[in-house]
Amino acid sequence: MFATGIENSIPKINGGRERVDQMESCGHYRHWRKDFELVEDLGLRFLRYGPPLHTTLIGPDRYDWEFADVTFAELKRRDIIPIVDLCHFGVPDWLGNFQNPDFPEVFARYAAAFARRFPWVQLYTPVNEMFICAQFSAKFGWWNEEGTTDLTFVTALKHIVKANVLAMMEILKVRADAIFIQSESSEYFHAENPAAIKPAEIENAKRFLSLDLNYGHRVDSEMYEYLMDNGMTRDEYHFFLGNALHHHCILGNDYYWTNEHRVDAQGISRASGEIFGYSEITRQYYARYRLPVMHTETNIAEGPNGDEAVNWLWKEWANVLRVRNDGVPTVGFTWYSLTDQMDWDVALREKNNRIHPVGLYDLNREIRPVGRSYKQLIADWREVLPTQSVCLSVPIVPPSEHEEPAAQRQRAAARHLRAVEVGDDEQGQASSSRS
Repeated sequence: MFATGIENSIPKINGGRERVDQMESCGHYRHWRKDFELVEDLGLRFLRYGPPLHTTLIGPDRYDWEFADVTFAELKRRDIIPIVDLCHFGVPDWLGNFQNPDFPEVFARYAAAFARRFPWVQLYTPVNEMFICAQFSAKFGWWNEEGTTDLTFVTALKHIVKANVLAMMEILKVRADAIFIQSESSEYFHAENPAAIKPAEIENAKRFLSLDLNYGHRVDSEMYEYLMDNGMTRDEYHFFLGNALHHHCILGNDYYWTNEHRVDAQGISRASGEIFGYSEITRQYYARYRLPVMHTETNIAEGPNGDEAVNWLWKEWANVLRVRNDGVPTVGFTWYSLTDQMDWDVALREKNNRIHPVGLYDLNREIRPVGRSYKQLIADWREVLPTQSVCLSVPIVPPSEHEEPAAQRQRAAARHLRAVEVGDDEQGQASSSRS
C-alpha cells in the first residue's frame, strides 16, 4: 500500500485561545478537488485522510457532514481508498481537551455515526499518534490542555487510547471486516553517559504505553506502577487488557529524523538524529506486538541543495525493504504529506504562517523533486513487490467493489467471526465473574 496523506492536525494553542487547522492553512478546504487529482497523478490508491473533527462533531451526537459528504463522494468516485483519520491532535471546543473523561464515549459514537454514513470505508486510524498527542498536549505543555505533569499525561493517554479502542469496537459493529492501521510514532532513547542509562530505560519503556494499552499487551512492572501512581485505576487498566482488538490491526509506525533522542543524567532529552534508523526500531516494535507493519509517516524538509528530501525518501525506502527482507510482514509505505505543511518547524506551537517544505507538492500544488522521485518509486516497485509473496496481502475492498458478491461474502464471514469473538469474550467475562 503506497500512500500519502492530507495533513489535518487541529490542536489548540496559547491557552486554548487559538486553533491550528492545517487543512485551512495548507489550502485543502479550497483545493480538495485538485489535491485528490494529485494523488491519482502520483499513481497512488491509498490516502490517509479524515474530516476535520472540530467542525464535524458539533455537539453530543450532533454532526455536520457537509464537507465530509462532498469529499468522500469524490474519493469514492475516483476509487481512492481512504485510511480514515478521525482525530488528529485536537477536539472540538465544546469538549475542551483530552482531560475530559467524556471524550472516549463521545468520540466512539462519532466513529459509529461516520461508519454508518460511509459504509464503503474499510480502513481507519481512529486516533492519530496517541502517544505524541498525549505527550505534546499533557506532558510538554505545547497543545490543548498544555499539561506538564505525569498526572495530566496519564489522564490524557488513558482517555485517548480508550477513545481509540471504543471507536474500533463501534466501527466493527458496522463494518466487521474493518482494518485499523495505527499511526504511532516509533521512538528510541539513547543514554549519553552511564548516569543516563536508567532515565533512558524509563523512556524506552514509556514509548510503548499507548500501543500496549491499545493492543491489550501487559505493561512492565515499572510502567504499571507509573500508571497507578498517576491516576489510572486497576479497573481502567483491565479495560484495556479485556478489550484487545489487535487481530484487526496493522502496526502503523512513523519515523522522522527527530524520533531518536539523547538522554542525559537528569532525564532531559533532545533529538539525536538518525542513529539506529527505521529498520532497527521497527524490529523492536514488531518483536513486541507481532503484527503486520506499515510505515505510515515520514518526511524531511527540502533544503538548499534541493535533494535532501529525495535522499531521505530513498533511505527510508531502503529501510522498509530491509525489515521486509528480514521477515517482518510489511504491507505499506507513506510519505506524509501530499503538500507542504505550515508551522511544523515549531511543532505547531506558534502561528507564524511559515511554510514547512516537506510535501510531495508545494502549496501552489507544483510537484517537488521528492514528488517526482516518489512517483517513480511507486512505478518501479508496485508490480514487483506482490509477486515476491502472493500469500502476504491485505484483504482490502476498494470503494468500487463494495457491493460485489466477493466483498459481501467477506463482510459476512467477518461478521460471523466477530460474533464468535464477542460471544467468547462475554462467556469468558461471565466465567471470570462466577469464579
